[in-house]
Order: sequence, then C-alpha cells, then structure tokens
Amino acid sequence: MKRRYLLGTLVVLSVVSLFIGVKGVTPFDLFNLKNEQVQILLQSRIPRLISIIIAGVSMSICGLIMQQLTRNKFVSPTTAGTMDSARLGVLVSLLLFASASPVLKMSIAFLFALLGTFIFMKILDKIKFKDTVFIPLVGLMFGSIIGSITTFLAYRYDLIQNMSSWLQGNFSLIIKGRYELLYISIPLVIITYLFANKFTVAGMGEEFSINLGLPYKQIVNIGLVIVAAVTSIVILTVGMIPFLGLIIPNIVSIYNGDHLKKNLSHTALMGATFVLFCDILGRLIIFPYEIPIGMTVGVIGSAVFLYLLLRRKSNEAKV
Repeated sequence: MKRRYLLGTLVVLSVVSLFIGVKGVTPFDLFNLKNEQVQILLQSRIPRLISIIIAGVSMSICGLIMQQLTRNKFVSPTTAGTMDSARLGVLVSLLLFASASPVLKMSIAFLFALLGTFIFMKILDKIKFKDTVFIPLVGLMFGSIIGSITTFLAYRYDLIQNMSSWLQGNFSLIIKGRYELLYISIPLVIITYLFANKFTVAGMGEEFSINLGLPYKQIVNIGLVIVAAVTSIVILTVGMIPFLGLIIPNIVSIYNGDHLKKNLSHTALMGATFVLFCDILGRLIIFPYEIPIGMTVGVIGSAVFLYLLLRRKSNEAKV
C-alpha cells in the first residue's frame, strides 16, 4: 500500500470527521457559517481531529519502537505493562496531588510508565524461553498485576468511578484547551525518526550493536523514554487506546518489510487513519450517541490481533 493512498484516505476521513456530529455543519455551510457553527468547528471538531491524528501517529510509532527493541512482533505498550503502569501513575497523582496541573500529572504518569517498562525489559532479560507469543503473555500478566494494584487503590480511596470514566479512551470530551498536551508527542516522534537507524541496529542485539560501536543501553533507554512519555501523554489526554501499537506496525510489516526508518511514515499514516476510521464508526453506529474509541479500537484490534496469531501459526506449519 503506497503512502499516497494512505494519505488520501486520511484526508478524506478527516473531512468526513469534521461534519459528523449532533450539531449540523455541512460542507455547504462553509460558504456561510453562522457564529455557532464556527465555534463548533474551532472549539470541538478541529481539536478532536488533531488529537485523533496525533494519538494515532504517536501510539503506533511507540508500538513500532518496542517491537524493534524487543525483537518481538507482539510487544507493545498494551502488552508490556506500559499503559497499566501509566494508569497507576495517574491514580497516584490523583491521590497525592488532587489539584495538580496536567503537566505534573503527566510527569508522574511518565515516571511510572518508564519504571514499568524497565521492569518488563528486565523480566525479558531473565526469560530463557523467548517464544514470540510467550513474551507478550508475560507482559499481559505483568500489566494485570499492576492493574490489580491500581483497582485496589482506586476502590480503597473511592476513586474507581473517576478512573474508569476518565481513562477510558474517548475523544468526545476533547475540546479546545483540553488536548494541547498532545503536542509534546510531536517532537518525540521527530526524535524517533532521527534515531530510527540506531533503533534498527539495537534491534539486532547487544553484542551486534557493541561490535558496530553503538551504545546499546543508551539507545534502548532513549527508545523506552519516548514510549513512556508518549503513552502517559495519550492516557492523560485521551485515555487508554488498546492494541493500537500492536496491530498497526504488524500490518505495515506484512506489506512493507521490517526496515524501521522505511516503515515510520507508513506506520504513522496507517495509525492515524485507523483511529480516525474507528472514531467515525463509533459516532455513526448509534448516532446521535457515541461509542468510546477505546471500545471500537479494542474490538477491531483484538480481532486483528487474533488474525495475526493464527497467521503466524499457519506460516510456521508451512515451514
């Protein structure tokens, strides 16, 4: 699939997204917009579209980085405990700094996400049986333990409802003034592009990287910091979007190979297109009501994940 087709699809879906909503704004109204319609576009529809694109791009690229560094196609922020750790960090920030600024909450969530990801990588180093499916299962179990701790604390301090409603992936609450934190993801994505070749070499293993004169641990740490930062930003702004970083890089690698720098633009465009499609679908299925993005991406993403697992098994059987 060529980039121009992905870009064209993204542009078409972006235009469609701007004109879907309870308050009617049609393309013909653009020539004679009322003040209320201008406010709807500027305060809600355009910020929502921007946040969808940034979240889709950044989370997909996070999945690509993690898969490259762990040399496992089924590792992502969802299956490595990164999202669950960030969620625990958000809860801790609510408990200790209830009236804290979004930046402080993001910083705490980032520290927890980074710590959780490092623990997962340490667990990965200790595992001798490194089967492709076994490692993400370990990550899911690790994430479930952290999730259980989060749920216990939320029940203990009567915050379970706040956590459930706030951290469920949902773009309906995005308005001007509540999504700007996502802009921090943009320079992180640019850094990913600059370090793409180094991430590719690091993905070959520690000995190979050191033989080429590459500081392996430093490069891995940079990658994990990017993943933790982006994950915490997206969770704080939008909520949890499951499976996105898992399925998009896998789909891209099926038709485009495994070269990280070559796949970055494809992954970014496909991630944004996929999230935008799921958002439009969620708005149309029970219109004028809306299905949260976490649910639509979760249902479609789990189906794609199952297909990828079955596809791998069938390929192994042929070999």
